[in-house]
Amino acid sequence: MPPELIAPTGAQPAVVVPPVPRRSFGFLAAVVLLLVCFHNPLTELVRFSLRDELSSYIPLIPLVSLYLVWLSRAAWRDDSAPPRRLAAIPLALGLGLIAVYGWGRQAGRVFEASDYLALMTFSLLALIVAASFVFLGAQTLRAIAFPLAFLIFAVPLPAFVHQAIETFLQHASADAAQMFFFVAFMPAWREGQVFHLPGMSLEVAPECSGIHSTLVLLITSVLAGHLFLRSPWRRTILVCAVLPLALLRNGFRILVIGELCVHIGPEMINSPIHRHGGPIFFAMSLVPFFYLLRWLHNSQPSAPTQQ
Repeated sequence: MPPELIAPTGAQPAVVVPPVPRRSFGFLAAVVLLLVCFHNPLTELVRFSLRDELSSYIPLIPLVSLYLVWLSRAAWRDDSAPPRRLAAIPLALGLGLIAVYGWGRQAGRVFEASDYLALMTFSLLALIVAASFVFLGAQTLRAIAFPLAFLIFAVPLPAFVHQAIETFLQHASADAAQMFFFVAFMPAWREGQVFHLPGMSLEVAPECSGIHSTLVLLITSVLAGHLFLRSPWRRTILVCAVLPLALLRNGFRILVIGELCVHIGPEMINSPIHRHGGPIFFAMSLVPFFYLLRWLHNSQPSAPTQQ
């Protein structure tokens, strides 16, 4: 029986959490020092996330990562020497990103807020990973690997990435809407992103891409896969299902708005279901998502029991 499992005869084994290894305190001290050094960009990141709807989920990401680290605390061990040579890669990456920003500023380049914060946040994460290689052993690194990787969602999307994803979702959502119009027998003539419906025209604008809800669903799928699924291929299926669910959600939303405009009146284009109905359709997309998660979870073989 492993030493951390202690239980009287006939009782359920109790998990005794071992003390935190001493090297872990060095890692925690390094993280605190990095947070102090990056105080200004982190403060600006919080302010940016509060005023930017797309990035509104960012303050929750570190809280989730901290909770996952807390859950894994029983696996922290001073079991082996830290792989300090590996720290050179994230250290060079983190310092290189800071240098890129400094050189850009000296060259007179004006960075957009999202670009500056993406550089600084990614640099901070790379330096935290470097610190983990310096102080933590292999078993502890495995225990906190996912919480550290999950922090990548705290990096705001650079402007060009945001635009590329939004454009893709906009066009793909128009394709999905065209399919829904066909299935619903709605007469619709498409010209680019504009659908000519009986008595009106409806444009699929960039705001119809649903990029925010798609990112939230992606983050949810990654977290749910880690918590509830054991095999990599099941987790991959769950993550890959996000894109078709997002496109079907957007296409169905466009169909509903088009039906309302045709059968009630063009003024429905300004109705609350169009302007503020995003959460409703997002909640609808969660239904098949959780059914898929449940099926993947229930189809797993039983976990082996410890003797």
